Amino acid sequence: MAQTGEDRGLTDQQLENIVGNLLRAGVSLSAFVVAFGAIIYLIRHGREPASYRVFQGEPSDLKSLSAIVRYAFEFRGRGIIQFGLLLLIATPVFRVALSIWGFAAERDRMYMIFTAIVLIVLLYSLLGSGSAF
Repeated sequence: MAQTGEDRGLTDQQLENIVGNLLRAGVSLSAFVVAFGAIIYLIRHGREPASYRVFQGEPSDLKSLSAIVRYAFEFRGRGIIQFGLLLLIATPVFRVALSIWGFAAERDRMYMIFTAIVLIVLLYSLLGSGSAF
């Protein structure tokens, strides 16, 4: 028996609204965290002279998740900025995970499977290489 839109627990429009709100909240939160980290960084290091002769990337201790979280909770500017960037990267991953839940609520098995494959590829690209964490 075919289902009508009224039989479903979640409509397409509701799912789009939830996903849109998630994306807005994630980007806004990450922008706030990065700005907060930048303010702290500039307060502590704003008067230091900049050297443009040699490029200096992020310190090696800010290239692991545990170090980034530790630095962020210690209110170090660079750690907070990195944490905000991690939130920005995590936002579309959460969007895909939320979409799986939404398709499951809509009982749309085909899109749920395709979205699960996308989530697996995303997670593998972030975690599977072994360099992220």
